[in-house]
Amino acid sequence: MPSRTEDYEVLLTIGCGSYGKCQKIKRKSDGKILVWKVLDYGTMAEAEKQMLVSEVNLLRELKHPNIVRYYDRIIDRTNTKLYIVMEYCEGGDLASLINRCIKDRRYLEEQFILRVMAQLSLALKECHGRSNGSSTVLHRDLKPANIFLDVKQNVKLGDFGLARILNHDTSFAKTFVGTPYYMSPEQINCMSYNEKSDIWSLGCLLYELCALSPPFTAYNQTELAVKIREGKFRRIPYRFSDDLNTLLSKMLNLKDYLRPSVESILQNSLISGCVAQEQKRHRSVDVEQPKHPEPSLLADLRLKEQILREREQVLTEREQRLEQREQELCVREQQSNEKLARAESLLKAYNLVRQQRALSLLSASDTENEENLSPGKKRVHFAGNGKENGRPESRLIAKPQEHCLVKRHQCANIRIQTLDEEEKMYSAKPREMQGIR
Repeated sequence: MPSRTEDYEVLLTIGCGSYGKCQKIKRKSDGKILVWKVLDYGTMAEAEKQMLVSEVNLLRELKHPNIVRYYDRIIDRTNTKLYIVMEYCEGGDLASLINRCIKDRRYLEEQFILRVMAQLSLALKECHGRSNGSSTVLHRDLKPANIFLDVKQNVKLGDFGLARILNHDTSFAKTFVGTPYYMSPEQINCMSYNEKSDIWSLGCLLYELCALSPPFTAYNQTELAVKIREGKFRRIPYRFSDDLNTLLSKMLNLKDYLRPSVESILQNSLISGCVAQEQKRHRSVDVEQPKHPEPSLLADLRLKEQILREREQVLTEREQRLEQREQELCVREQQSNEKLARAESLLKAYNLVRQQRALSLLSASDTENEENLSPGKKRVHFAGNGKENGRPESRLIAKPQEHCLVKRHQCANIRIQTLDEEEKMYSAKPREMQGIR
């Protein structure tokens, strides 16, 4: 009995495109988590419909551990929609992984990249040299967004929307499709191409995994085409081995006939160990998943998913609070700087006034001393040095001078104490402001 949309429960929408969307779903019969592509074929041109039919037929035929598995298709003729039910890959795609590495400022490990190379090469071997003797399949749109990761970080080749079947009697195809960053020189030049175009795209993809950017980048498609035709690119970061750099350089050779085939890549000593492990894993893995997963496992997964959502919401709210706090601190810092500048100007003005007052007090005391020395009488000079000439006058002069010096000394002590207190007060303010900052 054909499947119906009612047999599945939509959990969430993963992404949307020009013709439809991709949604995470649950099969009601056994609770299996899957994904389906909902495509509106009513607005498609005839050629696009043909491409869609080709993808469905290809997915049916391609059965490999490193290719996204096809489960079912549902045609809703009333709403002109096609549902393609496929395997769900929990690890997301390689494009998301690269973006996370750029954000975290870290490189991927070489061993992981070699494992990806081995698994993708095995997937391409299944496409290029079909084990059942069927026609060769060119993927023609190899890029990080079309490579998916399962829960164990195994890669799965998906999205065969641009794939084309080459019959044994036809060795070349001439249609211009694909993502510009990963397009081969023969595609750019609208020339005939074969399986070696996929090898070029694989080389670009692996280069991006190493360097976190494609080998050829530009601001527009014309400039990008020029760079691809020149075939010049920088070495991958020196943290990766020379053997890996050499293999990538061979895969990105401008001459398609000089690029290695999938078989020669799999035989390369750099990944031969990984290939042997993968082939052993393929033999031991049961391709068919259990039909009835444990209900407790599904409940745990739902609970974990809910906890993650709640944690994400808490983190978002906390981030917003921190941003608001940062803005408040900036405002307070600005106000503190203004108050500090005002206090410094007031201190300068205050010190200037005190200096002027001290000078005026000194000049007033000097004037008073002069008046005490000669209180309206003229000094009479005698030739002798007797007691009547020297002693009484010196006593008159010494007493006012001594009194004036004592006053000045007291004033100086008071001024020193005041200045010390002010200095302590204004030295404490910058510390407070540093704390605010």
